[in-house]
Amino acid sequence: MTDQAFQFLSNLKPFSFLPESEVRRIADNISEKNYPKNTILSVQGKSTVDHIFVIKHGSLELYYEAEGKKIQPGFLKPGEVCGAIATLMNSATAVRTVRVNQDSSFYTIPREIFAEVCNRSEIFRDFFVKIYGKFMRDESYASIIATGQASHFLSGVVPFSFLHEEDLEKIASHLSVVHYPKNTVMLVQGQSEVEHLYILQKGAVERYYEEKSGKKKLRGVLYEGDIYGGISMLINNSISVRTLRTIEKSYFYTLPKNFFLDICNQHETFSEYFTDTFGKQMIDKTYASIITKTMHSGDESLQFLNQPISGVCNKSLAFCDMDTPIQEAASVMTRHRSSSIFIRDTEGDVVGIVTDSDLRRKVISKGYDIQKRVSGIMSSPLRTISARALVFEGLMSIMRQNIKHLAVTDDNDRVIGVITNSSLLITQTQCPFFLIREISQARGSAEITDKHGKLPPIIKNLIYGGAKAKNINSLITTISDAILYKLIGFALDELGPAPARFVFMTLGSEGRKEQTLKTDQDNAIIFEDVPKESEKNVRDYFLKFGEKVCTWLDQAGYDFCDFDIMAKNPKWCQPLSVWKDYFSSWMLAEAPEDLSQASIFFDFRGIYGDISLTDELRGYIFSSVGNWSVFLRHLTENALHFRPPIGFFRNFVVESKGEHRNKFDIKSAMMPIVDFARIYSLKNKIEETNTLKRLKLLHMKNVLSYKDYSDLKHAYSFLMQLRFVRQVTAVTEENAKPDNYINPKELSRIEQTVLKEIFKRIEKFQGKLGFDFTGIV
Repeated sequence: MTDQAFQFLSNLKPFSFLPESEVRRIADNISEKNYPKNTILSVQGKSTVDHIFVIKHGSLELYYEAEGKKIQPGFLKPGEVCGAIATLMNSATAVRTVRVNQDSSFYTIPREIFAEVCNRSEIFRDFFVKIYGKFMRDESYASIIATGQASHFLSGVVPFSFLHEEDLEKIASHLSVVHYPKNTVMLVQGQSEVEHLYILQKGAVERYYEEKSGKKKLRGVLYEGDIYGGISMLINNSISVRTLRTIEKSYFYTLPKNFFLDICNQHETFSEYFTDTFGKQMIDKTYASIITKTMHSGDESLQFLNQPISGVCNKSLAFCDMDTPIQEAASVMTRHRSSSIFIRDTEGDVVGIVTDSDLRRKVISKGYDIQKRVSGIMSSPLRTISARALVFEGLMSIMRQNIKHLAVTDDNDRVIGVITNSSLLITQTQCPFFLIREISQARGSAEITDKHGKLPPIIKNLIYGGAKAKNINSLITTISDAILYKLIGFALDELGPAPARFVFMTLGSEGRKEQTLKTDQDNAIIFEDVPKESEKNVRDYFLKFGEKVCTWLDQAGYDFCDFDIMAKNPKWCQPLSVWKDYFSSWMLAEAPEDLSQASIFFDFRGIYGDISLTDELRGYIFSSVGNWSVFLRHLTENALHFRPPIGFFRNFVVESKGEHRNKFDIKSAMMPIVDFARIYSLKNKIEETNTLKRLKLLHMKNVLSYKDYSDLKHAYSFLMQLRFVRQVTAVTEENAKPDNYINPKELSRIEQTVLKEIFKRIEKFQGKLGFDFTGIV
């Protein structure tokens, strides 16, 4: 059946977009099922979609149900797919009821396999997302989604989704609907009394803190399904904690305060959502308060970096069809005074872009026929970013992808604007783009040595502007990767071409893309297996290569590893077969202590060279982990040695003497979350190495509930932010090297409270980890 399924899928969109190996993987996991006429496969809003159905023979009817009636019925025929949109866009809950219209046969793909393919292939996932977007442009379809009964709407809104159906119906009977015009100030921080819980049904609302100077801090935007007012009523004596202003005409469900408080009293999980959210928002609030202790003056450029892209992108766009001649497309660009033009397919979807640079490089310099179709020179697939993203995130995307134009999309994946590298270049030297540019233009290793030293003031400025820890991690990783990539290029120039395929990989925090200002080297080299007679020469080359790169990294500010886990060490410069043996020996270790230094090797990431070597190694690891469950037990036992620094009576456990007396190591305090994500990811064969992304994928695979995922994400982010603030303070104010030691007495009372709550929750997750992998709590 596998070969038949492979042939069948290979001829279907979007499976035909995938590499043959990917289609094979799907076919290997596929099942064939037959269902008689009138079988109900799923019920709208109730059924969980566990499999994706590819119709082989027969047909399906899909429809909405309202008051016992079918609304907007539709049919799927052989070769079409059912369940994909529910999986991707509706948390694997059926969007419509699905009935077998006639005796039918299907290929069924497990949801987990389908989700993994979507994560690996953007074009495959986008195929289904675009179908959903087209449906949402149909007003009648959209109205069914957006204006169903209030109870149905609430069932998809956290924390109402925690409640039983009868409770939701009772709540729905107490709801009112109100609307506000654009630019209405609904509530004012510290002044307005909050008498209702506001549940945004349609529209967008800005929430922010406003300083005396009139500047807005910690800005955020509420969209459909977001809630406001719960924290104000529960925590702040019903006085609004932020100012709310509509940024478009907005509709709300409102729930009276008294009824809201009754629900909180009756349902602990419902109430905890708001108190937990308060703690998470305190992360931002305390983060801001930490910053203001040393903040002397604002910087408008930093405000620029931390505003939504929707407010700064160019919305005057040029479009043309794929068949448009190049000359005509260039004329359209001229008339619009635009440096780019978006290319649409026959269905009106934007599939690519042509820029002035493309015209120069691909047409003028090569004498390309200007009467040919513009699609022949377009860049595709289109690089995009959400209009909700921050300018900082747009800048990072442009730097990472080394592009000049980035399309801006709305919630329906429609292109509504464009940003360019020039529009985001702030005229000040502390913009991270300039550092990346200096690195890329360096002509020798000596020009790289001072670049890492420029990071602290850049990071300080970004922190002062309210940048999130994950974005700062991403920036530091981007700069570190750029430095490493450049130094590897210099080494290859000196030593000549590599004698065999190889990959230079990073490990530990760099492998996880979680570097901070205090970091040392953890790297290694994998080279392909070569004939025995040439192995010595190949090894000697790569050892010289590793020695140069690691020495230059040390000179650039990335200290040598204390444990000598570096590519210049012969032990960590090996052919692929030896690396497989290393991982086999770790997975077969007889005792946990045999793995004491091995954990960071499971966070490897290929930086330069043939990435297929790291892919093959990761595949080998995943194929082996399932056979050696004792290995995960050993990893867990080692992980449980790292305990949060909090005592039996909820007091902080600090160093009693030495240089760091009365302080605790926040890096060690974060390790339980890193270990938790790593161990569960290995068990579930998740290739991602970044901790936050691992946690998200574990949630998507239903290994973690939304609440557990949210708790871990916010805890990790808060700890990372504190860590950055400590390191920046050491460098910029104490003229010292960055460190990870925090004196809890120097934190505010509320910061201490949040920290203790985080450590308490980390202990809970360690209990889960211990039970799942050792059977011991």
